[in-house]
Amino acid sequence: RIAEFSVAAVGAANETLIDVDDSSLGYVNVRVGFHSGPVVANVVGSRNPRYCLFGDTVNTASRMESNSEKNRIHCSESSALLLSGTDMPILARGKISVRGKGDMKTFWVNEL
Repeated sequence: RIAEFSVAAVGAANETLIDVDDSSLGYVNVRVGFHSGPVVANVVGSRNPRYCLFGDTVNTASRMESNSEKNRIHCSESSALLLSGTDMPILARGKISVRGKGDMKTFWVNEL
């Protein structure tokens, strides 16, 4: 579901003008990244409570996004393995150096 949501989010962003009064500025561009794994969730704060996720999975997902490219969806090997049994196309990006993680095998989602 996250991969399908990501495809829809990129599509919606690419149809959204940056400034409706000045179409020459073009459309919104986003980069997307995700990772699959365990997280810990909790509500943090008493005056202004917030629902937060913690753990290495959250950090790795953040790294997938920051190492992605404009209008592309980037995922980790663990996510690609989960997607391999679906009709979602994935393309190996190869190994990249990820800060705090070392070399990781990563993939582009929704690409052949």
